[in-house]
Amino acid sequence: MTEQRFDPSVADGRWQRAWEEADCFRADSASDAPKSYILEMFPYPSGRIHIGHVRNYTMGDVLARYKRMRGHAVLHPMGWDAFGMPAENAAMERGVHPGGWTRDNIANMKAQLKRIGFAIDWSREFATCDPEYYGHEQALFLALYEAGLVYRKESTVNWDPVDMTVLANEQVIDGKGWRSGAEVEKRKLAQWFLKITDFADELLEGLQTLDKWPDKVRLMQENWIGKSTGLQFRFALSNGDDVAVYSTRPDTIFGASFVAVAPDHPIAQGVAANDAEAAAFVAECKRGGTTAAALETMEKKGYRTAITAVHPITGADLPVFIANFVLMDYGTGAVMGVPGHDQRDFDFASKYGLPILRVVAGKDTAADAPLTEAEAGEGVLVNSAFLNGMAVEDAKAKIVARAEDDGWGEGQTVWRLRDWGVSRQRYWGTPIPFIHCEKCGVVPVPADQLPVELPEDVDFQTPGNPLERHPTWKHVACPECGGEAVRETDTLDTFVDSSWYFLRFASQPADKPFDREEVEKWLPVEQYIGGIEHAILHLLYARFWTRALRHIGMIDFAEPFASLFTQGMVTHETYSREEGGRTVYYAPDEISREAERALLKDDGGEVEIGRVIKMSKSKKNTVDPDAIIARYGADAVRWFMLSDSPPERDLPWSEAGIEGCARFVQRVWRLLDTVDAGASGEDIALRRKLHQTVAAVAEDVEALSFNKAVARIYELVSAVEKAQPSADRATALRDLLLLVAPMMPHLAEEGWDRLAATEGLIAQARWPEVDPAMLVEDEVTIAVQHKGKLRDTITVSKGLPKEELEALALASEKVQRSIDGAPLRKVIVVPDRLVNIVT
Repeated sequence: MTEQRFDPSVADGRWQRAWEEADCFRADSASDAPKSYILEMFPYPSGRIHIGHVRNYTMGDVLARYKRMRGHAVLHPMGWDAFGMPAENAAMERGVHPGGWTRDNIANMKAQLKRIGFAIDWSREFATCDPEYYGHEQALFLALYEAGLVYRKESTVNWDPVDMTVLANEQVIDGKGWRSGAEVEKRKLAQWFLKITDFADELLEGLQTLDKWPDKVRLMQENWIGKSTGLQFRFALSNGDDVAVYSTRPDTIFGASFVAVAPDHPIAQGVAANDAEAAAFVAECKRGGTTAAALETMEKKGYRTAITAVHPITGADLPVFIANFVLMDYGTGAVMGVPGHDQRDFDFASKYGLPILRVVAGKDTAADAPLTEAEAGEGVLVNSAFLNGMAVEDAKAKIVARAEDDGWGEGQTVWRLRDWGVSRQRYWGTPIPFIHCEKCGVVPVPADQLPVELPEDVDFQTPGNPLERHPTWKHVACPECGGEAVRETDTLDTFVDSSWYFLRFASQPADKPFDREEVEKWLPVEQYIGGIEHAILHLLYARFWTRALRHIGMIDFAEPFASLFTQGMVTHETYSREEGGRTVYYAPDEISREAERALLKDDGGEVEIGRVIKMSKSKKNTVDPDAIIARYGADAVRWFMLSDSPPERDLPWSEAGIEGCARFVQRVWRLLDTVDAGASGEDIALRRKLHQTVAAVAEDVEALSFNKAVARIYELVSAVEKAQPSADRATALRDLLLLVAPMMPHLAEEGWDRLAATEGLIAQARWPEVDPAMLVEDEVTIAVQHKGKLRDTITVSKGLPKEELEALALASEKVQRSIDGAPLRKVIVVPDRLVNIVT
């Protein structure tokens, strides 16, 4: 007999040590077996694994273990996306070095992951802050530079004058630096860029090949790349200059009522030089975000200049504004305002009292119908001279042809995508491997001097980038002339680190970033798993980086991830209350129902009770995986992560749910007490149920439909519990352990040790074989109806002839009672499904 209860506090550690000692999960690239590369997006080492990580990594782990059981050579690695601002913030706030803080966090999180029993090849672990890793990244960056895919130019950035650093748009709050509170300035700084736009067409077309990616992600990337066709043309200005604009809706040109230029456009700068009010407005515009996304939520403001623009067709004079919503880095730095058919322009025109003219009318809409908001839809042209009555697309083609014939514009294809600015004015990142020499200019660091390592003895108490003050950065010899030079103080955007890490997991030679032949054994990644929040930046940059490396001959594939799965979040109820204009959150265990009622009565405040939201420390609704594992065991936690909700949907955290999973672990364990190894006899129904379950669970795991696989295993357990002792029941119990092994590996190992100890570890066992004959039902249940109601069911051999089905149905006592001697009119037989008796 087995012990009365399965004890995860003992079993979990025992089997985790056994797997490690047996080196079960080391990837074997030399194997002739089919290769499966399973990868979850690697985590930032913030200090603790959260329950959302557990769900993400459990999904990948089940697939990796299953693939290994199916005879595949599996690569399932783990590493750490270790550079970034949080480590520098910790250095400033706590007086610690970001490297030490990061590595302590990695140690904590690695221990947590091991406690959950993930089948990871830890021999391939690395952190992106390892000099061995970022040194190879520097080599790749220089290779792209040599290929003409890296350049440096001035660009507008958010500058915090107190912290003396560049801020991301997300770090600018109400025009102030998130840390210092200082008014943020827009500055022009020399920045490094990667020429992602060279691959815009490829990146767009490549989306069509990614049929195993979610449609939503592909659409998001398509919109971000943003291919559009339109007209670029010039307005003549009243001061003798002209200004170029680009429009994707040239059909609406007759509705133009103003022209707007960016605050740093040469026209705006010229006006500001002689107009104090304009100069003040331009200065005000420097406080705020620097991207199109940041400007979407900003109040649209403008300064009307004395300059007018001449409409190229009507000859009308249009006012020229300096506007805070126009960016110099996007398009031409100037726009044609058509308020009738663009909401941003509509809001701007309404604010400044500019004409709003309808030039496109939908069906049954009059040409003079007033506009209460912009209408961007399809229709026919109105109030547009020679374009009147034309459909939008026809009118676009007509106006482009007119502009080209008359010489004032030309049709162009443009992209929303912009080159990737990778400069960050921070210490904790990959040093950009260039040297600045007054004589030689910008000089690449020679390959034999890589990696350019970050200095350890740095000061974070003084504002600004520590690299700018460090002697090893301020005083270096130029590689070309030997003269005095300085190192580049910018570090790379951390998205660069995650744009090729999947290649380094597959191949880790010491002398180069990766070995092409080795990488191509594993890549593309068979299954990539991560959050939808990475749909654009990370995934797009990884796709670009892969193409760029193919372009320079380092690999021979274009897409890094063959299949992408975006899992849902783990949510948890929380309690919130509006207090003094801010939302205060209460942890579920901090508030009782009585307290809720009291809070509801208190000064009219309102408490949202049990609102299910994303887990967050600030909202006091996080769940500590360590505490849950200590209480219920790793397998119960893993089982909960796979149960109930489809994996692409959010999973509500439930204490009752995890308790139910823990009970199921014990239920399976108790079944092992009922094994009768000497039992004989057959149970064909149970045998068929087992084979059908094995086949269906395999399909579900392959499709990442883990909740369906869980449901099928519940059904099988119930069937085994009800079955009488037999050889088939003993086999079903043994194979049940193999079925749950990818999901509840510790329980499976403990049971396997009892039932099949001579066969080694279940982690190295094979998936159960399926007999195709057992997948076909020999018997079917036939419904027998009379007077439109079900009167009886009969179980018969599949394929029984109609005459025999009719005879069996009429022989039923229940049917005879219903007929009650009435004469038969007809009997309708649907083979293997139904007998309908009409009297």
